[in-house]
Amino acid sequence: MDDVIDVRRADERYPGGDATAGIASRHAFSFGPHYDPDNLRFGALLACNEEHLAPGAGFDEHPHSHTEIVTWVVEGELTHRDTAGHETVVRAGDVQRLSSAAGVRHLERNDGSVPLTFVQMWLSPLQPGGDPSYEIVRGIADSTPYAVPEAGAMLHVRRLTAGERTAVPDGAYVYVHVVRGEVDLAGEHLRPGDAARITDARGIDAVAASSDTELLVWEMAAR
Repeated sequence: MDDVIDVRRADERYPGGDATAGIASRHAFSFGPHYDPDNLRFGALLACNEEHLAPGAGFDEHPHSHTEIVTWVVEGELTHRDTAGHETVVRAGDVQRLSSAAGVRHLERNDGSVPLTFVQMWLSPLQPGGDPSYEIVRGIADSTPYAVPEAGAMLHVRRLTAGERTAVPDGAYVYVHVVRGEVDLAGEHLRPGDAARITDARGIDAVAASSDTELLVWEMAAR
């Protein structure tokens, strides 16, 4: 079967957040009041949220369950605390994962003095339940994919200079999110906030069309 590519533009994301509280959100998938039965998930991916928090802003303690939550900080610092006793500051280049399992509560804040931008991605686990767990990997390298076996998924980080080419992983489901910069992929030109959803990906390359290009690429197994 040939690959199928579905490009979603940044301006197609559903708006969210609370401007009066210093929070601006952009959701790639059906989320909260923006219910869209035709855009509930892609492979294991349930959410890909771009979050912008002003200094002092944040999300108060709230619950999660049966979800793998992976966070990538673009700029600024994110303070995380959860009811399992973890408290960390997540910085640009770190990968944070919270396995909410049967249930956990956490809060996320910008306790710094500069604006915070992060991308948060939710994945559906292969099996529900279990005990919550937490992990943070500092300064992940391009050559080191981050595996989320609980969801049958792997995250690849790609940082490219203008004209540099990188192979998109082959897979049943591949999701490419442009964090910064611009990239050409299978005849499509993608800018910050754009994403490509690729089904049955085979032999696809991405070519940076600007310097300082950064991509988050999810490789997900069939279910």
